[in-house]
Amino acid sequence: MAQAVDDLKHTHEHEEHPWFFHPHFTDVEQQFDTAKLGMWTFLATEILMFGGLFVGYAIMFSMHPEAFHAGHHHLNVNLGVVNTAVLIFSSLTMALAVRSAQTSNKRGIVINLLVTIACACGFLIVKYFEYSHKWHEGLLPGKFYTFAEGYVPHIETYFALYFMMTGLHGIHVTVGIGLLVWILLRALKGRYSSAYYTQVELVGLYWHLVDLIWIYLFPLLYLVS
Repeated sequence: MAQAVDDLKHTHEHEEHPWFFHPHFTDVEQQFDTAKLGMWTFLATEILMFGGLFVGYAIMFSMHPEAFHAGHHHLNVNLGVVNTAVLIFSSLTMALAVRSAQTSNKRGIVINLLVTIACACGFLIVKYFEYSHKWHEGLLPGKFYTFAEGYVPHIETYFALYFMMTGLHGIHVTVGIGLLVWILLRALKGRYSSAYYTQVELVGLYWHLVDLIWIYLFPLLYLVS
């Protein structure tokens, strides 16, 4: 009997598992659920961080509404609309990439990830031109504000929040590009299929949050009036 138990343990210890399975989990499903819970917890902290900025924006807007109304007129709404459309479209292609992974469609994963990366890069390029314009015009935060024409008291506070909020969001977009490139390289190696697509789905959740945050930032900063 003891020998049989030892043989069973020996067999279990040498049982082959998929390459993506970590043995400290009970099974693949538990591993997936744990990873997803971890990502949702992380996203909750991201919401809290941006939530603090939104509260700060609301407080400063209530104190200096004239400055915020004057400040938003210096933003290019058309560029903001373009960036919003680009990010919304990138959410669609990211969702299609996840779906392709779930159905073992390697070509679909690669194509949709490439489009998502292109959209993310396009977003940052537009922000670069926006930032460059404000830099040359002197529409900068705090003591660096030098745009003298039509000065409204505390308008530099609006631009401080503008650069802080869009800059932090831009950092998240940049991180997202890095993650997208990472899973793209793994997809090219055939790592994802209906048996394992956890990494694609988790990066997708992160990317959807990045898009959602911009959907809130756009009206707050560009459509004040």
